[in-house]
Amino acid sequence: MEDVRAWQSRPLEEVYPIVYFDALWGKATENGQVAKVAVYLALGVRMDGKKEVLGMGSAGSEGAKFWLHVLTEIKNRRVKDMFIGCVDGIKGFPEAMEVVFPMTKVQLCLAHMVQHSLSYAGWKDRKAVAADLKTIYRAATVEEAEAALAAFEEKWGRKFPSIGKSWRAHWAEIVMFMSYPAEIRKAIYTTNAIESLNRSLRKISKNRSLFPDRESMFKLYYLALERIAKKWTKPIPNWSEALNRFAVEFGDRVPRPE
Repeated sequence: MEDVRAWQSRPLEEVYPIVYFDALWGKATENGQVAKVAVYLALGVRMDGKKEVLGMGSAGSEGAKFWLHVLTEIKNRRVKDMFIGCVDGIKGFPEAMEVVFPMTKVQLCLAHMVQHSLSYAGWKDRKAVAADLKTIYRAATVEEAEAALAAFEEKWGRKFPSIGKSWRAHWAEIVMFMSYPAEIRKAIYTTNAIESLNRSLRKISKNRSLFPDRESMFKLYYLALERIAKKWTKPIPNWSEALNRFAVEFGDRVPRPE
């Protein structure tokens, strides 16, 4: 746990162009009772395009107060700015971000959106559903995306009505995604950035339905993250193009080489 605490309090970079936020749920024993615990992860993309887990924490529930604490802790570790915060529609997150990093744009993580949608589809249809969803978020304009969504609902609406309803409910966030140029869209959507990390953590904890305490949960995830991070030796795909677009979109907020 000394290693975990040192890692959790280490100084961070001053600017992260993209930070993904997510929460994994698990169960741990607390005061003789079984408690449901949310373990948050903050995965940043540095200016060099390489990934770095900024922090990990836990709470009994999610909400604005919880995320306010998370973001404040990150800010206290030297972070001055992040351009885009990608999140899976977590309750209270936009409000907390507005307080701590008011200039940061909050973007719904489409990787999570697609994963959630595919959970409604049967195995034999998932590949086709995923391909048709891609026509929506890969559309060049909002108008093309709306037409693609209408076509998706026409084709799949009767069989999987919940998918279309979900995209309609989050359409404002998806339209925000459309406002970015293609280079930044690709960087934001990078499924490997957060999805492969989550899959790895779920894989190692799937046989542990109950942890003896929160510390044991943190130890397991920390050791896994330490191993996973050793593989992050290259920038995320399309990073050089995205960085050039960030310089245009965010101007003076982009640090200049010393």
